[in-house]
Amino acid sequence: MFFKKRGWKSFAVAGALTLALAACGSEEAGTDEGGTDDGSDVETGETYNWQFVTEEVQGQVQYEYAAEFAELIHEKSDGQINIDVFEFGQLGSEVDQVEQLQAGIVEFAIVSPGFTGGMVAEGQVFALQFLFPDDQEVTQEILNTSEALNTQLAGMYEAHNIKPLAFFTEGAMQWTGSNELRTPADFEGFKMRTQESPLIMESYRAYGADPSPLSWSELYTSLDRGVVDGQENPIFFIEDASFHEVQDYMTISNHNNYVAMTTVNPDFYNGLPEDIRALVDETVEEMQPRVFEMQAEMNEALLDSIIENTDNPTEVIELTEAEREEFRELALPVRDFFRDEVVGDEGRAMLELLEEEIAAHQ
Repeated sequence: MFFKKRGWKSFAVAGALTLALAACGSEEAGTDEGGTDDGSDVETGETYNWQFVTEEVQGQVQYEYAAEFAELIHEKSDGQINIDVFEFGQLGSEVDQVEQLQAGIVEFAIVSPGFTGGMVAEGQVFALQFLFPDDQEVTQEILNTSEALNTQLAGMYEAHNIKPLAFFTEGAMQWTGSNELRTPADFEGFKMRTQESPLIMESYRAYGADPSPLSWSELYTSLDRGVVDGQENPIFFIEDASFHEVQDYMTISNHNNYVAMTTVNPDFYNGLPEDIRALVDETVEEMQPRVFEMQAEMNEALLDSIIENTDNPTEVIELTEAEREEFRELALPVRDFFRDEVVGDEGRAMLELLEEEIAAHQ
């Protein structure tokens, strides 16, 4: 099925952007700057060649989502729309990939808001721990329907030439560490790897940790060498990236969700003929329940894989509700940091509406 185990630790992240490859794809499409011949549509028989970049590799949620999205588009267009899917590192770092999307070098990208928090501060809302419900299905329903996210936050990204088409969860976040992480006291002086997000770093300072921003391409080696003591990710990513092999403990904390965005270059998207744009929208909508199934299957199966691994045993700790409550109490004041230090009036209004929407679902 999805679990194409990769020897990703030997995967070399490109040091320079492979712009020539990206440009080649656009030229083959016979497109203008937006990536599309504005006078054509699927019915004309013209072939379109697009590119879709992800922050993960084969066998992980984002890549498998993009691959299935590409296959669906190809089938729906009777083979007239081809999408090349790139795994993380083929076109550079997370930041490189976002810049390529903004420039129209690639048409589609899956973007994690945590990596764009310096550009769209309001996107750091997903770093607020214990904000969304514990029920994953309810969380995904909120992501699908929220006006705060799909209208207000999406508009903030579009102002930076990134158009979110959908938000989806890749599963609940868990902690791994070189020592047990069961109480806030266990985080005292703990070097916690984070994304480059002021809010994520503030969240771990609230627990007493020492947050250390780091690209995930450097994370395995940094955990192995003790440069950082631990990290957070969904279970499927922890197992597939082999982080559990260099960590003694994994804590089932469910403190947050890893939310990703399906995004498109807005100039390209707005320049598409109406029928092709409708085809894209339809496929994005069809993929929402599908990606939820993907992450659920992966997270369940790969948790078993971690538990059953006897070569590199990892002790799995599941927090009680009382233990989670200790962290929740420390996390709540971070929302004030978000309102007062991270965002302005629009961001505060967006969070207020989102909190109302979440409350309505509980």
